This record gives sequence, C-alpha cells and structure tokens, in this order.
Amino acid sequence: MDKPRATGPGSAEPHRLSDFDYNLPPEQIAQHPLPDRSASRLLVLDRASGATRHLHFRDLPSLIPPGDLLVINTSRVIPARLRGQREGGQDAEFLLVRDLGDGTWLAMAHPGGKLKPGRRVTIGADSAIEIAEVLGGGLRRVRFVGALDASRTLAKYGEVPLPPYIRRAPTRADQERYQTVYAAHDGSVAAPTAGLHFTTELLARIHEQRSFVTMIDLHVGPGTFKPVETDNPDEHTMHPEVYEIVAGAANWVNKVRDVGSKVWAVGTTVVRTLESAVDARGDVRAGVGETSLFIRPPYEFKIVNHLITNFHLPRSTLLMLVCAFGGYESVMAAYREAVKEGYRFYSYGDAMVII
Repeated sequence: MDKPRATGPGSAEPHRLSDFDYNLPPEQIAQHPLPDRSASRLLVLDRASGATRHLHFRDLPSLIPPGDLLVINTSRVIPARLRGQREGGQDAEFLLVRDLGDGTWLAMAHPGGKLKPGRRVTIGADSAIEIAEVLGGGLRRVRFVGALDASRTLAKYGEVPLPPYIRRAPTRADQERYQTVYAAHDGSVAAPTAGLHFTTELLARIHEQRSFVTMIDLHVGPGTFKPVETDNPDEHTMHPEVYEIVAGAANWVNKVRDVGSKVWAVGTTVVRTLESAVDARGDVRAGVGETSLFIRPPYEFKIVNHLITNFHLPRSTLLMLVCAFGGYESVMAAYREAVKEGYRFYSYGDAMVII
C-alpha cells in the first residue's frame, strides 16, 4: 500500500514577515497555567475545509482513531537561566543552550556587548562563568571556572527559563508545570509546549482506545524561538537543534504509515524532527542528528498528517510552520477566531489541533 502523503494546503505564493502578524490583547497572554492541564480549550481546525469547532483538551482522544500514532517529545527543560554579576558589579544573565562536550557550553548572554572573551561573571560564591568565544547570532561559548561544575551550578542557582512574555519571576510550581508529564531527557531551554496539556490519565485513555504513542527527543534551543528579523523569511537562518529518534520510534512511524494510519505530531518540535529524518524511500530513519529545518509556506509534509500545537507569537517561525501545515488563510482566520473567543495564548495558554 502506498504511504499516505500529508501535503500542505498553503498558498505557493511567497509571504512577507508582515503576513504573519495578528493583533492580540495583552490580557490574553497566559501568565499562569491552569490547575488542570487537560482543562485547556482546544480549537479544532479542519485542513480541507477550514472549518473550526471548539472543544477542551480532555476531548482530544475522541479525535484520534484506533491505530493512529501520537508522537511526543520527551525532552526535559533544564534550569538554564543563570544570573550573576560582572567584574564591575553590574548584572549579567546567561541562558545556557547546550553542552558542547569539550568543557564548554553554548549560551546566550546579556548584556551582549559587555561580555567579551576572557571576562567573567560571578554566579555565586562558588561558581563563575568565563566567556571563551563570541559566536554569531547572539551566541557565546562559555566555560564554568568556579568550584562548581555546570550541572551543580544549574542545580544550585539555575532558574526555570520562562519566556519573556510571562511577566513574572518563576516559582517553585513552574519547576513542575513548565515540564510535560512525560519529560525524561535533560536538554531543552524552553518547553515543547503542546505537550503541557497532557496528563497521565489522558495518555492512558489514548492507549485504552488502541491508539499508539511513541517518543522522540528534540532539545529546544534558540532555533525554535529566535525572532525573524528580515521581511523576507527566506533570509532567516535557524540555529541547529539536537534530536534523537530511537529505532523503536522510527519503526512505529513507518509501520503506521505502511498500513495507512495517520501520524499525529504533538508540537512543532516533533514536526521538525520527523520531517528532518526522512530517507530517500520516504521512511523515518533512526539516529542522533541536528536540524535547522525552517518550515514555512509552501512546504510539502512527508510524514506528519495531524498537528497538535499551542498558539504562537506573531511573526514567529512557529506560526509559519503551522500556516504551512494548516494553510495560511485557514490558520490566520483560526487565530483571529481564537482571539475573538477569548482563548489564552502562548506557553501556558490553550491549544489547537489541525486535522
């Protein structure tokens, strides 16, 4: 049997950055998560017709037929934000991106202009960070030079890296709520937020109805949330992010597609991982890799048939991916409808599913 092809219905015409803008009242940016993860609202968008309906996330299993496969991202958010003082006593801040494996880390730093190679920032009485190299795109290579190594510094001083549109300091509750219930492998600096709505009970219901779940990892880094600064999105460059697809997960995806069932991606990180790992035969290959895949209209999706996702910032690469998947006009109309209907937006907000 031929494998189903999920092709994007978006326009083949090129888009400008301003085409991905929309108006959002600030009060609709969720500042706190709901007490019940699965109580989030769920906007359902039909790709073929553009029709929408309104459910709650706990209703998701009713949309997934038996035999279909949900793919989730089990990357875990690390306490990646570190605050300290420069040698003159002024404040400085780091967002660690990933361990480079040679005793240094990739990091974003503020204030960027002041943190040149050789300068140090004291994180605490027993930890400091030294700038080893200034890289492009706002990134630096840094090393830990105090008594504590990186892991112990993060454990002692690290903060949950809440995004800047959450206008409050992180709390102890965020340590649990800014993780998915299935997070397992450290490495992300932002949550794969589509997964925040799942509970263990909801996953059990999906299993009970004979739908399947498999896991991949994409460690979320700056590539996911770096702002697009050029009016022509084609000129934007994504930072690479590390992913891993184990053999069992690749086999599940390929087996499901072989029998004509559908693949549901939980989040844009899963989409980018699966679409980055397609071989010449159209199968997903297992392995560890890096992806800088930037999906935007027009794009032909090779693996993913349905997408579960949160509502994303205007002008972001995430919104562009969703528009490529659901169709530019349909997605932008659905966003306007979500605003009108009072949906909560961004990381701690509501969700949508494109079927």
